[in-house]
Amino acid sequence: MRRSRRFWAFSAVITVAAALTLLTTLASAASSAGAEQVRWDIISTTGVPPTPINPGGQASASAANGGDTITLTGSGTFVAPASGGGTGAATGGGTWTTTGGGSGTYTVTALVSWRPANPQTDVGFVDNIDEGTRTNGAAVLDIAFSDGSTGVLTVGCHGPGAPPGIFEGIATTKGFKTYYTVPAPVPGVNAGRTLFHVR
Repeated sequence: MRRSRRFWAFSAVITVAAALTLLTTLASAASSAGAEQVRWDIISTTGVPPTPINPGGQASASAANGGDTITLTGSGTFVAPASGGGTGAATGGGTWTTTGGGSGTYTVTALVSWRPANPQTDVGFVDNIDEGTRTNGAAVLDIAFSDGSTGVLTVGCHGPGAPPGIFEGIATTKGFKTYYTVPAPVPGVNAGRTLFHVR
């Protein structure tokens, strides 16, 4: 009799554990189902179609109150949760230089947020990156600079067909400095442009 009770108690524990494992697996699958894989680039293009879009461009922003200007290159990827929140599933980086004399590299350490706007209108660009759907929006990334400082990089893409309110280019913090003055890109000049590809 005691053995029978022990057997049924043990069976009940196993059944509950299996059910919890199944629920956890289903919840995880549901949460990752809406995740987006995104590539971001500071691109090289004059912005005038049908010129090509290539990786390897540069973009700048200036600090407030007479501060210097920072110029970044870079690209990377991230997996954006369906919630729109952050994740450590982010890679990439590039180089930085300032008019104050500093230079080095930076590395992306995490995604803070990703807010896609809409797919870009096809206006005839030759997309040599071509890793998914070209998309307007904004991403915020935690970054670490090679000189030991840290910052938050915002990549904004206001391409063809974008709604109002998104800047085109990059803004960043580096230590206490806020490089938030973002110049609009000039048609025909190869600088100040970014792009997202949603895979």
